[in-house]
Amino acid sequence: MVYIIETTKGKLYTGITNNLPRRTQQHHVGRGAKYFRIDPPKHLLWHEPNHTKVTAARREIEIKKLTRQQKLFIIQSAKQQRLPIPISPPAS
Repeated sequence: MVYIIETTKGKLYTGITNNLPRRTQQHHVGRGAKYFRIDPPKHLLWHEPNHTKVTAARREIEIKKLTRQQKLFIIQSAKQQRLPIPISPPAS
């Protein structure tokens, strides 16, 4: 699965995973990408399921080469606003 997360500073982060809820939780608690230690995750904006590891990695590279506007177009064209997999603190 390929996904795009908006950070607190408004940047768009693209990544891949086979378990989106687990991965977003890892990002939130600082065990995911080092990128989020400087600019924490805010919202999951988009995801594209049904990829193998190889096709997800290829798609991630394609998306990372896009401009911000092109990424926003992908997000808007998918008509997915703030997906129901929130990035939130772990339950106590």
